[in-house]
Amino acid sequence: MFRKTAFSLTAAMMMAGAAFAGGHSKDIVDTAIGADDFNTLVAAVQAAGLVDTLKGEGPFTVFAPTDAAFAALPEGAVEMLLKPENKDQLVAILTYHVVAGKVMSGDLSDNMAATTVQGSDIMIDLDNGVMVNDATVVSADIEADNGVIHIIDKVIMPK
Repeated sequence: MFRKTAFSLTAAMMMAGAAFAGGHSKDIVDTAIGADDFNTLVAAVQAAGLVDTLKGEGPFTVFAPTDAAFAALPEGAVEMLLKPENKDQLVAILTYHVVAGKVMSGDLSDNMAATTVQGSDIMIDLDNGVMVNDATVVSADIEADNGVIHIIDKVIMPK
């Protein structure tokens, strides 16, 4: 029984790794599209006009909220942010999730401040797993051609 379970887990991890390994030959946007849990993030990046930027040379570090993270926002918030008249606010929120440079999980330190592309700092806390402000990093170090993605469970908001 243990051998069968261990084999199943190993096979699942290898397939998941293969899905993201293919992402290493893609930029951040294409990697997010291929991961299939970032539909809202991709729609937001498109609405904000940031696709070309995040497909650019970089490198960038993106703390990427999942679809579930966006769904946890107050009702109607995502729809409101995607409206053309709210583009500046959407750009501010999205660029708050991006740090210039490629920051791997091994580069993080407890109580580290990192300046985002938006201009404000995010705080890294390593006391209870890896936290970015009040969001938990659920998967780290997903490499792309032009940077790295760390998946977070919450949309973080600039002050």
